[in-house]
Amino acid sequence: METRAPFAIVGAFVLAAIFAVFGFVFWLHNTSGVGARTTYQLQFRDPVPGLLVGAAVLFNGIRVGEVTALALAPDDPRRVDATIAVAPSTPVRPDTKVGLDFQGLTGVPVVALEGGKQLTGSAAATTLVAEPGAGMSMTQAAREALRKVDSVLGENSGPLKDTIANFKTFSEWLAGKTDKLDGILGGVERMTGANEPEVKKVVYDLAAAAGFPPPSPPLKGQLTIPESNTVILFDSQKMLLAPGLEIQAFAGAQWSDSIPKMLQEKLIQSFENYDIAHAPMRPNDAVQPDYQLLTDIRSFQIVGERDNLKAEIAFSGKIIDKDGKLVAARVFQQATTLAKPEPMAAVAAFDKSFDAIAKDLVPWTAQALAAGHSEAEPAPPAAARPSIAPRSSGTTKGR
Repeated sequence: METRAPFAIVGAFVLAAIFAVFGFVFWLHNTSGVGARTTYQLQFRDPVPGLLVGAAVLFNGIRVGEVTALALAPDDPRRVDATIAVAPSTPVRPDTKVGLDFQGLTGVPVVALEGGKQLTGSAAATTLVAEPGAGMSMTQAAREALRKVDSVLGENSGPLKDTIANFKTFSEWLAGKTDKLDGILGGVERMTGANEPEVKKVVYDLAAAAGFPPPSPPLKGQLTIPESNTVILFDSQKMLLAPGLEIQAFAGAQWSDSIPKMLQEKLIQSFENYDIAHAPMRPNDAVQPDYQLLTDIRSFQIVGERDNLKAEIAFSGKIIDKDGKLVAARVFQQATTLAKPEPMAAVAAFDKSFDAIAKDLVPWTAQALAAGHSEAEPAPPAAARPSIAPRSSGTTKGR
């Protein structure tokens, strides 16, 4: 018995599969399915290259419908009319902007709607007019821009030629003034310091005096040493040269601190090397000093001629007691010759000058404090004083 194939069943299955594929494609390209749609008419004043029926319609980047019809306007050869169907919930307003967008590597055109500022209302007569140039692709926009640039250049070819000729004349004039321009630029460089080589800064420190003999006499009372007073010239961190001296080797040389602060520190260290048990202190609220050593800087610089340079230190010293009374005052000055006109030799000379001054200043201060301290000691009470018998005036003789 021969088996007969159910051709009707196979044919029905193939037709069902075809309809299913078409249904899936239709559903894929219609976000709202076969539900209700709202139709709008679009008017483009420019060409819409590549736009086809069925192209997607995007609102703020979200697909809301598709293009259902395209036609040329019979009364305007430049206008293209398009019909779109979108979901009823799409917020299309009279100020909604219409344009074309090109997606993907192939630049597939889609209708792009962009929401405006109006919150209520609907598009007037369901018609939206696209802005001029809304249908141009990036390539067309670039071509249009180049065309406009070419048009502007063509219209202004005469002035452009004159401008180029003026530039040529100006460049020829500059070429003839090269020497003068070099002089002007050189003056500007000298004024701003741009022509000067970069100077590397090197920091040096002053050595405190040491090698004192045993303190005789020791420091009496509490001594404080405030920061030295001076003029603005010496309130600097640079290794100063006397006016008129210019030595490039000293351009980057500087002290570890400003000269007044450094002198204060080195004086305190020198006193500590003399008598650490009664060392002076810096002024502060917690210290009630018996005496103060006030210094006024007169010189702290390199002086002399280039072949005979000296490191000079000079300042005055005043000892004031707690009542503001001047106990002693003196000027200290010392100059030491530099072995070479260079910073290291200058530091060695400054060390010698300061060492000589400190070894004179510290004992002098100790003696002044000892004398002032003995005068300030209270006198012994009257009961402890030795009694002195009254001198007899003698016997009066009668005549």
